[in-house]
Amino acid sequence: MNTTASTMPEAFDSQPAAPLAAVHPYYWSVRRELWEYRSVYIAPLAAAGVSILGFLFVLPHLTHLEPISMPLDHTRHDISQPYDLAAALIMGAAFLVSIFYSLDTLYGERRDRSILFWKSMPVGDLTTVLAKATVPLAILPLFSFAVSVATTGIMFLMSSAVLAAHGLSVGSLWAQLQAPTVLFLLLYHLVTVHMLWYAPVYAFLLLVSAWARRAPFLWAVVPALSIAIFEKIAFHTQYFTNFVQERIMGGSNTLGMQTDWPVHPGMHLTPLRFLMMPGLWGGLIAAGIFLCAAARVRRYRMPN
Repeated sequence: MNTTASTMPEAFDSQPAAPLAAVHPYYWSVRRELWEYRSVYIAPLAAAGVSILGFLFVLPHLTHLEPISMPLDHTRHDISQPYDLAAALIMGAAFLVSIFYSLDTLYGERRDRSILFWKSMPVGDLTTVLAKATVPLAILPLFSFAVSVATTGIMFLMSSAVLAAHGLSVGSLWAQLQAPTVLFLLLYHLVTVHMLWYAPVYAFLLLVSAWARRAPFLWAVVPALSIAIFEKIAFHTQYFTNFVQERIMGGSNTLGMQTDWPVHPGMHLTPLRFLMMPGLWGGLIAAGIFLCAAARVRRYRMPN
């Protein structure tokens, strides 16, 4: 009896502990961000809900269309406009969440002093900053795309049911929308603009969030606004304003028609031209510098 009891702790202690590397600090750091910031997925879903609710008011107008004249009397722009607006609303919500998330995430953990707890975990500052950067650079664009696909599918099913009930051609609607092509172009737009072109913007905001002791939004906006005003008054030029505008707008004037919005099935893709742009690689290098600087600042920044 005593022998059995004495051997049980030895058997228990003989089991090897799981190595720390199996915990995957980066993965769990990203999971932590999704747990703490529910707006990451609530905002795009709310935008999708508003889009579907608004589409309900469009459906009654489909009943006034004649079965034969429907494809002829309505151009693709008129038919696809609700779908384009829904995707734009979802992407816009994700973009706004990305901006405010980047400005608040590193500042917020110092404000509520939770940084003291997270620094006690076996997770480095660079890993933490990279995990936080993953949210606006990858998770939000991809999640907004998934929500856009689901929203487009729901809207198409709703419109198909109405058209079928009144003897209209559902196939004509599918031909006009060209949904697979448009969704592919939407994904291309999100990758090129929201993930790659905006990378230095989000990285800079993360650096401001790590550095600012108060009001990170003002520290991100006021210096840039001051530089623009100073240049305009002193030199009567607006090179800095144009640079910031091109980086933030990210439209056809900057990147070419391959990333214009709204996307169109006939849009010509030029990925090679995009990958050869100096502004893209310069922005990615700047984003890397900003992220390393944010990790460095976080290491020595004390709670507010």
